[in-house]
Amino acid sequence: MKRIGIGIVGCGKISDIYLTNLTSMFDNVRVVAVADLVPERARAKASEYKVERACSVDELLSDPAVDIVLNITIPAVHAEVALAAVRAGKHVYNEKPLTVSREDGARLLQEAAKAGVLVGCAPDTFLGAGLQTSRWVVEQGLIGEPIAATAFMAGHGPEGWHPDPEFFYKRGGGPMFDMGPYYLTALISLIGPVRTVTGMARASFAERTITSQPKSGTTIKVDIPTHVAGTLEFQTGAIGTIVTSFDVWAHNLPRIEIHGTTGSLSVPDPNTFGGPVQLKRAGADKWEDIPLTHGHSENSRGIGLSDMARAIGEKGVHRANGEMAFHVLDIMHAIHEAAEGKRHVTLGSSCTKPQPLPPLKK
Repeated sequence: MKRIGIGIVGCGKISDIYLTNLTSMFDNVRVVAVADLVPERARAKASEYKVERACSVDELLSDPAVDIVLNITIPAVHAEVALAAVRAGKHVYNEKPLTVSREDGARLLQEAAKAGVLVGCAPDTFLGAGLQTSRWVVEQGLIGEPIAATAFMAGHGPEGWHPDPEFFYKRGGGPMFDMGPYYLTALISLIGPVRTVTGMARASFAERTITSQPKSGTTIKVDIPTHVAGTLEFQTGAIGTIVTSFDVWAHNLPRIEIHGTTGSLSVPDPNTFGGPVQLKRAGADKWEDIPLTHGHSENSRGIGLSDMARAIGEKGVHRANGEMAFHVLDIMHAIHEAAEGKRHVTLGSSCTKPQPLPPLKK
């Protein structure tokens, strides 16, 4: 089997799990180069993970051994790096969100199509055992027709743990753009694309103080909403509720629940790959645990990239694709616009519900 060459641009905090998995978990890819604006950081990662070379971004983009550029830079430069990769004839897989603006996202997909290369995008957690099992429950009809969904991501921001959290509070950040992609991608994979949204949002604190190292005590000016509540009308007719917040100290809310005509499904944290998955059928006295039907219950970040490599080899369709990522981007912008204009927003995008992975053999 030919291994697809991966070049990684961005050697920050998130790069470790990608490097760990891409150098050990998937047999159809190999990491051939890493690049970062800080050359010392790229050299350190190359040494730690035994990657062939550390180089500049320009050198990585011109390297014939690089088939896919894994773009894990900060959101503000996702579009710039991805477009450069496409123009160099490379497939590209972005960390979420796809881009900051809809315009850049549309341009990226258009240029990629013209160049004959694929665009992929995180998150790929929906390909893990927990969410694939949840999808199996839905598609087996165990809750009947899905009619409602709830999704909650609430905490008090990354300034207490992230080493450089300022970008979370700038354009392209905030709880919806940071964590919304996990929840929205999970909902799309379970129910399908969204037709219309509305929402409300606010920035509850004008400034944030970093308490993590090495920038403890530094003040961040908040430029984006930090508590966002949205309502989603899916194309199937189901109604969803999503809340993402950096303003909540504690809560007992579920992560995701799907409610159908004959039962309810408790879906695991979409920022993880495992369970638990629980089902409560109509008339039942208690929730039942559903055994995981699929593999990859451990942290398998990179599975979407491996699936993209498979699609390149087969000239097929990959699951964590640019079309779905653009639809997620469109939804997030539309919720913010609905909040600003106090109105409903009909989406201009859609996507095809990604194919499920095959279950484990019994």
